[in-house]
Amino acid sequence: MSKNINNPVGMGGGQRKRLSRTERQNNGPHRNLDRQGAADLKAELVRKIREKEAAAEAARQAEDGTAQS
Repeated sequence: MSKNINNPVGMGGGQRKRLSRTERQNNGPHRNLDRQGAADLKAELVRKIREKEAAAEAARQAEDGTAQS
């Protein structure tokens, strides 16, 4: 068998799609979409955490204000 992954010899007449170098390194377009989805989820999680922190800070501010007066 040939060492060249894009060489169709031994593959039954070239049934495999020719892979680019990045696709062979598992960085193909499907992975980019997965990464984008993961980035969206992370951004959503970070936004939720920041909202909770802001609400907790506002509650602390209100509590401090009532304790001082």
